[in-house]
Amino acid sequence: MALIFLRSLVFNVLFYIVLVLLMVVAIPTLLLPRWGVMGLEAVWAHVSLFLMRVICNIRIEFRGMEKIPQGALIIASKHQSFWETFALVRFFDRPLFILKRELMMIPVFGWCLKKAGMISVERDGGPRSLLKTLKRAAGEVKRGRQLIIFPEGTRTAPGAPPNYKAGVGQIYVESGVPCLPVALNSGLFWPRRTFMRYPGTLVVEFLDPLPPGLPRDEFLKRLREQIETATNRIVEAGRAEQAQLFGGVASRAKG
Repeated sequence: MALIFLRSLVFNVLFYIVLVLLMVVAIPTLLLPRWGVMGLEAVWAHVSLFLMRVICNIRIEFRGMEKIPQGALIIASKHQSFWETFALVRFFDRPLFILKRELMMIPVFGWCLKKAGMISVERDGGPRSLLKTLKRAAGEVKRGRQLIIFPEGTRTAPGAPPNYKAGVGQIYVESGVPCLPVALNSGLFWPRRTFMRYPGTLVVEFLDPLPPGLPRDEFLKRLREQIETATNRIVEAGRAEQAQLFGGVASRAKG
């Protein structure tokens, strides 16, 4: 565990150094079209995955990439870690997130989010504010963007009871586009609320897309079943691997 601690420390220092350097580079890109900022995000993702592999011995496996539809799309992903907020973007040409408004206020970083066309939401804005945000997101998707959304609304530890929100169903009905479910086990390797990074094979699995036009309740039921079934399978595989590597400490880590 001492070696894992040291590797985690080195990784986190380099991770944030890279982020700061990219923010400096990002300032001139604010004068460019959106692709300038998105290009830097792709660089951040690639460098971060490289550092995870060489420093923390975390291998990344993406499955089902051939199932990703082209064009307008909703990507509904399990959310266990900060990791997927930057690692999934690389697969989509016009990605979109719904973010806390506070993030938009961070100098340079928030400016880049605005330049990339991300949507902010006030968590304390009430139902009317939320509905307005959902309608705006649906409108952006109709115009050809790919919305990456976490249906549970917040990060959950591996094995925690799922709590899916209705917002993704509202966007799905209003946008009329397919939805790509995504399962993962990132919480075993990059747990929330800790700087520890545990070795093993981080798996992301793109599942069979749900076609447009389903009734909202049926859509939400099928979405949850697909994501949870696949997530449980790959989490258990990850825990078994970690048990062989170092006794499964990360699999017992709390969020």
